[in-house]
This record gives sequence, C-alpha cells and structure tokens, in this order.
Amino acid sequence: MSVGEEVRTDQNRPQQSLGTAAARNLATTTKSVPQMQEISSRWLLRTLPWVDVQGGTYRVNRRLTYAVGDGRITFVKTGDQVEVIPNELGELPALRSYADEEVLAELARRCRQREVAPGEVIADFGHRTDEVYLLAHGRVEKIGTGPYGDDAVLGVLADGAYFGDQALLDPEAIWEYTVRADTATTVLVLSRQDFQQVAERSDSLSAHLERLRSIPRQRTNKYGEKEVELAAGHSGEPDIPHTFVDYEPRPREYELSIAQTVLRIHTRVADLYNQPMNQTEQQLRLTVEALKERQEHELINNPEFGLLSNCEYDQRIQPHDGAPSPDDMDELLSRRRGTKLFLAHPRAIAAFGRELNKRGLVPETIDIGGNRIPTWRGVPIYPCNKIPVSEARTTSIIAMRTGESEQGVIGLRQSGIPDEIEPSLSVRFMGINEQAIIKYLVTAYYSAAVLVPDALGVLENVEIGRWR
Repeated sequence: MSVGEEVRTDQNRPQQSLGTAAARNLATTTKSVPQMQEISSRWLLRTLPWVDVQGGTYRVNRRLTYAVGDGRITFVKTGDQVEVIPNELGELPALRSYADEEVLAELARRCRQREVAPGEVIADFGHRTDEVYLLAHGRVEKIGTGPYGDDAVLGVLADGAYFGDQALLDPEAIWEYTVRADTATTVLVLSRQDFQQVAERSDSLSAHLERLRSIPRQRTNKYGEKEVELAAGHSGEPDIPHTFVDYEPRPREYELSIAQTVLRIHTRVADLYNQPMNQTEQQLRLTVEALKERQEHELINNPEFGLLSNCEYDQRIQPHDGAPSPDDMDELLSRRRGTKLFLAHPRAIAAFGRELNKRGLVPETIDIGGNRIPTWRGVPIYPCNKIPVSEARTTSIIAMRTGESEQGVIGLRQSGIPDEIEPSLSVRFMGINEQAIIKYLVTAYYSAAVLVPDALGVLENVEIGRWR
C-alpha cells in the first residue's frame, strides 16, 4: 500500500476520543487582564519630589533680580524671507518694557536679512559694535582667546538668540569675542544708525532710552540679584555696611493644572460580566494609566509649567557637534550644583551611547527598582518618551536638581481631595443616566515648579540620527 493510501485510510477512521475543539466548551479559559501599549516607565512621576499644595496654588518667592533682556526672539518665515515679530524686539535689553507697537514695527522693517555660510566670521573681536544680530536660524559660536593664546569656544547660540545688543545703548562698545557661523545661518541685522534714526523721530523711544541711562546701576551678584553688602577681614572699628535682602514684588504663582475624563460603563456589563475580572476595576485601571501618561506629558511639554518651556534661556545650551557627546553632558552638569537626574528620550540615550562607543567609554549603571539605569558622572539618565523628537530628528536632554530643600524642581499636588484613590487623583461617581449607563469622573491635579533658575537645564537640538 502506498503512503497516499495509508493517509486516506486514517482519515476515514471513526473518532475514538473527544476533540480539543469540543473540550474547550467545558474548560475554564485562563486569561490576562487587559493590556495597554501606552503604559511607559514614567520615571519623571516616580523621581520628582511631590509637595502638597493645600490652597491649590504654590507661590515661589525669590530675591529681587535686576537682570533683564535674556529671552529669545521669534520670527515669521514666508518662503525664503524671514521677518522678526515687532513685539519680540522687546526681548532686547534696550527695548525691555517698551510697548509702542508702531515704533517696534518700524524697527522690525529696518532689520536686514543676511545669509551666512558655515565658517564665516560674523563679528570680529576688538572691532566697533555697530550692529545687532538676531539669529533666525542656524548655529554660531562665540570664540575668545584662551589662556595660552589659542581659540576657545565661549558658547554656542542657536535659533532665537541675539548678540551685539550693547550697540543700541553704548556708541563706544566693542566686540569682546568673535562670532563665527557653525552652520548655514540666517540672521537679521539692525544697525545702530537705523536705531538712532528711529529714536530721533520717536519721542516715546527717546524718553525710554533716556530713562534707561538715568537709572543708577545696581550692584548685583553674578545671578543678577541685588548684592548683599558685607564686610570681611577688617580690623579695628570700621563702619560696618548696612544692607537688606529685597524680594520680587510679583512672585510667580503656580496653580494646579487638571486632567479629567468621564468613564462610562453600562450597568448590564457591570452587573453580569464581572467574573473572573471586575469590569469596572479594569476600566478604571486603564483610564488611570492613560491619565498618568498625559500627566507626565504635560509636566514636560505644557507651555505654562512644563519643564521644556520653563527652563531659563541662559540654562539652555547647544551641542558642539550636533550629537550628544560626553563634553556636552559635562557642560550641562557644570551649569548647576547637585544635579540629581537626566531625562532623555530613549533615542537620545542611544545616540549618547554611540558617542561613548566612539571614544571607548563604558557608562556605569545603577540598579533602581530592579532596572539597570545608565549614568554619567554618577547621575542617572532616565528614559522619557514624552520629550518630543522633531522632524529634523533632534530632541532635548533635561538635567535637574530636585527637592524643595535643595531649591530644585518639585512636583505639585493636593492630597486629601474627595473620593481620592491616589494622592491628588480621584474617581467620583456621577450617577446613572436614562440609558442605564454609569458615569465616573476621573480627575488628576498636578503641576511643577522651578524654585531657582539654575535648578533646570536643557541640552537642545541634539541629533539622534548620526551613525558615523
């Protein structure tokens, strides 16, 4: 008998036992709880120290600071033409708090666009400063002379920065460093001559500039705070200086933000389909997980209190070569004392790892809750997929000092709210409607505060797509 005949004979035999398909009708199925791809590690929520805000608002009192004009300027691009938004000129120290829109619009029209090639010198050390440069796009380096006569990079400026603004108030100002384009760069140039012509025809601008020149220069520390007069190392009976510490007259207040949703469950489902898993519990569990994911996203990206938006501009640095190198991470660390953690997109961590591999470096890791977390200089680098990645494949790396006692970054919440299931997170029964649908209001209250500016720093425009 051939093989084919044997197979046909087996198929014709009568069934001798119960088949698996029928047996499953009597079996109890072992099943998992509902799974959810959106759930992430949420390291920011886990590592941020939380402070209870019983009044719903947290006020950050600081010493009075006299430093002004350290913001960034926004532009409008139409085709290949770039224009500065007139009101954004108020970020320049000479125009801070100046509000005449017609005059600002005239100054904006006098800004000339200039394209700069990579490696081209925009301003040269020692020459007269007679133009203000507004950096619309690209990256430039501020280059000075090192202690041994060689060139030293003093800093890197990127989109929205400006330089040469001292020309508007001081006709004798000179460039104290050389500015060289690191990439193809677009700048808008406002000459001192054009500025003076507008000022001569505008009484309001002339009065504003005169008022600035008449204000006595305050003695401040390097942070822009009024200096506390002290005497030290003296002998005898000299007059001891008198002093006081002034506070900001209008301190910033952080109100708790909110994330909410209404969960709906039909009573038939809640009544009949609760074994072996409670449908209401599972629905609430997944809803709370989604709410926490949104909470962490807001703590990173919210324009009012998010970390990326609230980092001071002098605490934002640019990578020297695009990719996140150990040198860039060291520069980010050097901007503050007691950095407790880095936050970076997983792809940024991978890019940093490639740079370490090129140099033959192996980062140390630490165990946190059973997870091996990479570190740099002993500071853990936590992954956070809420940090955005741009279409140009660039992202940011955040460095923080945390804790209220350390004048760092803190999370804000209010414990003890009605129907609370976790601190500052509640599930409130809203009743049953005429369609027999149960409704629950799920609410989370939260915010974040930066107690002093140097508690938070950002390495911006980090390239994550470089493989060589």
